[in-house]
Amino acid sequence: MYQVIARKYRPQTFEEVVGQAHVKQTLRNAIDQGRIAHGYVFSGPRGTGKTTLARILAMALNCEGGPSSSADPQSPACREIAAGGSLDVIEIDAASNRRIDDIRELRESVRFRPVRDRYKVFIIDEAHQITSDAFNALLKTLEEPPEWAVFVLCTTEPQAIPPTIASRCQSFAFRSVDLPLVIEHLARICRSEGVEAENDALTALALAGDGSIRDSLSALDQSIAAFGKSLDAKQVRDLLGAIPSEVTVQILVAIRDGDPGAMLAIVDDLFQQGRHPQHFCGELTRQFRNLMVMKFAGADSHLVVAGEREREAARAWTEEFSNEDLTRYVQILLALYQDLQQATQQRFRLEIGLLKLVFAGRLRPIEELLSGLAPGESATPPQPASRKVRRRPSTARPPVATPARPEPAPVASAAPAAESRASKRVKERAPRPPQPAPVPELAPPPPAVTEFKQRLIESIEQSEAAFLADAIRSSELERQGRVVTFRVPDEWTAMMELQKPLLEAALMGLVGGKPDVRLVGGNAGSSGQDQSSPAPSPARAAEARDSGHVDQRALANPAFLEFKKRFEGRVADVMDLRKKAQ
Repeated sequence: MYQVIARKYRPQTFEEVVGQAHVKQTLRNAIDQGRIAHGYVFSGPRGTGKTTLARILAMALNCEGGPSSSADPQSPACREIAAGGSLDVIEIDAASNRRIDDIRELRESVRFRPVRDRYKVFIIDEAHQITSDAFNALLKTLEEPPEWAVFVLCTTEPQAIPPTIASRCQSFAFRSVDLPLVIEHLARICRSEGVEAENDALTALALAGDGSIRDSLSALDQSIAAFGKSLDAKQVRDLLGAIPSEVTVQILVAIRDGDPGAMLAIVDDLFQQGRHPQHFCGELTRQFRNLMVMKFAGADSHLVVAGEREREAARAWTEEFSNEDLTRYVQILLALYQDLQQATQQRFRLEIGLLKLVFAGRLRPIEELLSGLAPGESATPPQPASRKVRRRPSTARPPVATPARPEPAPVASAAPAAESRASKRVKERAPRPPQPAPVPELAPPPPAVTEFKQRLIESIEQSEAAFLADAIRSSELERQGRVVTFRVPDEWTAMMELQKPLLEAALMGLVGGKPDVRLVGGNAGSSGQDQSSPAPSPARAAEARDSGHVDQRALANPAFLEFKKRFEGRVADVMDLRKKAQ
């Protein structure tokens, strides 16, 4: 009968176990020093050698010449243990023997001495499946077992082991096996089996195992059954459902060019080929993660989980995307992978997720927008010389540019005689600081509201909201019963919205009840002059700086007003970071 590769090449000594150096070294030292514990917990991912090392530990403890870390696997005792025929090494599948009655039978077996060997070893696989009552029944036996009993609990879910059990055992956390070690182990087995395999084919098999030796060997067995003694990388990748390199290139081109139609066509081809959406998303996430790691750590980094051919193909694409773009793409794909787990319309979810990759490439960095907020500066930040600027598609939003200033007009000949020509030339050449836009004067309000507005200003000036007086003077006011409408200039709109409760409190006594305050921004005034400039007048800015109200000074800042205008946002709160730090 044919024996699968995973069983045929199962390690029989500590040296043959792939990886897990920290576990092997500790167990070997404990055996050689005679410090053998009565209970062990082996936890970690599937297929990483937990049960195998438990069997090797049983062989080492029951070696014919006494406990030894270098036991002979060909000895009768070791061969019986490896074949599962030893009466003194009992393997229990806790998934099917999890009840309290099963544990009671185990306790009865512990009382009897070994039939032939020195130790009676109980290997409990999938130990997290044992019920709480069964664990409680095992507790006393595990705490004070006879001198010949050793328990090894193997589990993939260590958090499911009760603390009362784990505290009475020595715990060893097994790790996923590194990709180079898995590839080396697969190559060694292929040489033993007479199989010729490309290095990229072995890499695809190792990636399919995801750090599990058993899963990688199962994929190798399947590939040999499908393609015989010669394994081609493309055939193996197709068999395992990996993304073909051509599809990856098409996706990257669609993202770079901002082509949503091409991305939808890729999704249609994938579903026609019968590929699993979530598996496809996981593979794509791994490839974009490799691009991100290569961008940050270099193309030759050992952190890149890819073969040589895939690494070389990805090297050129790292220059097409920025660090922020690649990080954003990985986040989108991770969210898409979670959505596909429970999605009923998986095709729609996959289309939306991949379209997000296309449109995420059109986002502009926040630094690019913030760089143009200061008066007189360009809105496009200078690009560093070392970074390659990625060309955006024509549909992307054009960068905001500050219009060029006209050349200064020549100095009039009618200048005062006291000013010399040299001083004129110095003034013409010297850069002029940006001047704030003048704030137009408002037309006088209608007589019907003049008295009401004056009473409101006097009431405001006598309250804690005195800083609102200037805003009210600069606004037009209309009253209809308890409805009071303020037409507020742009530079005061945010501050008035923030201090609306204080304004309502001041109006309550004037209107005879709770007022309905309505603020209308963008007041152009009756003079017809433009008031769209966000910069306050010099006198008002100086008054705001000298006042003790931090929120008013912040809201009157020209850079803040330009930021608010550009993003069409509203102010929710103003926070003084100095007070917060105290």
